[in-house]
Amino acid sequence: MKKQKCIALIPAYKPSVLLPELLKQLQTLEFQIVVVDDGSGAEYGHIFSECSRYAGILHHTENMGKGAALKTGLSHIRANYPQDVVVVTVDADGQHKPDDVLAVCRLAERHPNTLVLGSRRINSAVPLRSKFGNTVTRVVYRISTGLKVYDTQTGLRAFDAGLIHELLQIPGERYEYEMNVLLQFARKQIPILEHEIETVYLDDNSSSHFNAIRDSFRIYKEILKFSASSFVGFLVDYAAYSLFLLAGTGFTMANVLARLISASVNFTLNRKLVFKSSETLVKSFVKYALLAVCILVGNTLVLHLLVDICGIHQLLAKIITEIVFFMFSWLVQKLVVFRKRGGGQ
Repeated sequence: MKKQKCIALIPAYKPSVLLPELLKQLQTLEFQIVVVDDGSGAEYGHIFSECSRYAGILHHTENMGKGAALKTGLSHIRANYPQDVVVVTVDADGQHKPDDVLAVCRLAERHPNTLVLGSRRINSAVPLRSKFGNTVTRVVYRISTGLKVYDTQTGLRAFDAGLIHELLQIPGERYEYEMNVLLQFARKQIPILEHEIETVYLDDNSSSHFNAIRDSFRIYKEILKFSASSFVGFLVDYAAYSLFLLAGTGFTMANVLARLISASVNFTLNRKLVFKSSETLVKSFVKYALLAVCILVGNTLVLHLLVDICGIHQLLAKIITEIVFFMFSWLVQKLVVFRKRGGGQ
C-alpha cells in the first residue's frame, strides 16, 4: 500500500518554547504541518516565528477556543491539500511523542473513514485532575452511546480527509468540541479505533489551558440538562403517584396515571430544552409515546416485583424503579427519539 501524505494539525494557544522542537521532529518524519495560533498575543510572536520554519501558520486575532482552531485548520487543509491525505491532530503542549503521532497516522491509513484515537493509559504519572476528568467522561460517553472508549479526552486523533466535512459540521468551539465529535461519530456509526500511546505529562500538565470547572461544564452540560429535566419529571411523577395513593387509588393505577402526567412534562422539556430536536412534533411524539409505553410496562413490572415479591414499601420502591429506568430513557431519547438530522448536535 502506498503511504499517504500525513498532515499534522496543531491548535496552539500561548504555547511553550518547546513547540518548535516538536515541529522539527515531525518534519523529520515527513509530516506536513499546519499550526493555528488561537489568539496567543504579540508576546508569543517569536515562538510562532520560529515555528514558521517548519509549518504553515494560521492566526486567530483573538482566542476562539480549541474547537474553533481545529475547524480553521481543517477548512484550510480541505481547501489546500489533496483529498487523499491523512490528518492527525496533535496537542501543542508536548504530550504526544512524534513516534506515536506517526503510529496513529499509519493506522488511519489502513482504516479509511475511521477515527483513530491515541489512547493514554491512566497510571500514577497522570495528574489527579486529568485522571478524574477522563474517568468521568469515559463513563458519561459509555452511558450516552453504549460504546467503550478508554481515552475520550485525547487530542491525538487521526483520520482521512474524507471525514473533514463531517468534522466541520459538528458544533462546539472550545474543549467540548472533541467530546461532541465522539458523540456524533457514535450516532452516525462512524468507526472509532484506539491505539495505545505513551502517557506524557510535563510539569503536572501545567501548560494546559483547560479550565476544570468552565470547560468540564461545557462537556457535561448535555447530560446535566437531561438529568435536570428527568428530575423535574420525577418530582411531578412522584407527587402525582403519592396523591393518587392518598386518594385511595391502587398503586398500579396510581403508577400508570402518574407516568402519563410526568411523561407529558418530560417530553416537552426534552424536546425544547435538552435535545432541541429538529424533527416534527408528530414524529418525535410518536417515538416518545412508544418509549413511554415500554418504560411504563417495564416500570410497572419492576414496581410489582419490588413491592409484592421483595416486600419493599411502595414509596421507596417507586424511587428505586425510577433510578433503574433513568439511563435507559436517556440513551433511547438521545439516539432515537430526539435524534437530530444532518450534522447538528
